[in-house]
Amino acid sequence: MQENREAPPPKAGFWRTMRAVLWSFLGVRRNRGYEDDARQLNPVYVILAGLLAAAAFVAALIVIVRMVVAHA
Repeated sequence: MQENREAPPPKAGFWRTMRAVLWSFLGVRRNRGYEDDARQLNPVYVILAGLLAAAAFVAALIVIVRMVVAHA
């Protein structure tokens, strides 16, 4: 007896994961997009992308604060 199994969705690459993480940082995610990401994204890539995005955000804040303080 054969079952109708759907082929698993292809795993997303690192750049697709990075894009999903950046949209999540902005809080602009639809429920459908979240469900697709949960099926396709590699958890290791999500962690790495989150750490990179957080580090870039903190670095940008430090640069902005230093520029503002230098001109004050």
